[in-house]
Amino acid sequence: MDVAGSMWSFAAVVALLTVTPGLDTALVLRTSLLAGRRPAWGVTLGIQLGTLTWGLLTAAGLSALLAASATAYDVLRWAGAAYLVWMGLRMLAVRPRPGHDEPEHEELRFGAGLRRGLLTNLLNPKVGAFYVAMLPQFIPEGAPHALMGLALAGVHAAEGVLWSALLILFASWMSGFLRSPRVRRFLDRLTGVVIVGFGVRLAVSET
Repeated sequence: MDVAGSMWSFAAVVALLTVTPGLDTALVLRTSLLAGRRPAWGVTLGIQLGTLTWGLLTAAGLSALLAASATAYDVLRWAGAAYLVWMGLRMLAVRPRPGHDEPEHEELRFGAGLRRGLLTNLLNPKVGAFYVAMLPQFIPEGAPHALMGLALAGVHAAEGVLWSALLILFASWMSGFLRSPRVRRFLDRLTGVVIVGFGVRLAVSET
């Protein structure tokens, strides 16, 4: 398989992964609906920066070390689970402000969104395990591993940005309805439950 064939094949595989509803989708949608476009783009770029980092680490062989070390994997897994549960419980704990029907939301700026997306991605060892399992299959023989790994991760990140752009656009179209106080409270609780669920699942999973 040549470089172009590898890129197209990998793009097809990760496209399915990208559009499958999951933690990234929930986080981008929730941020866009409740905090606005700019923080949502911060979350999006943070997630994709994490994707590029995992791709580079995999190509450099560092993710393989993580996959081979049960202790390192468990430490990262528990750190990621604790972070997700903490973030989800904060969403569930939001209460209406005194004298207001609307819940008091944290102010999330672009930089805070970027950090949230980056940490969510980097603290998930399953992303690293996926790259360790998949990336070597799409690196042609003789191709420079670091550059090819980064290029493949770039394809994944580009698809993630496009998908997030559609989610943010959808949230903008629906903002009149979805930003009502009752719907905002529902979205906070729903997203909080989803994120806590991802954290618990990450904590109890062995691989």
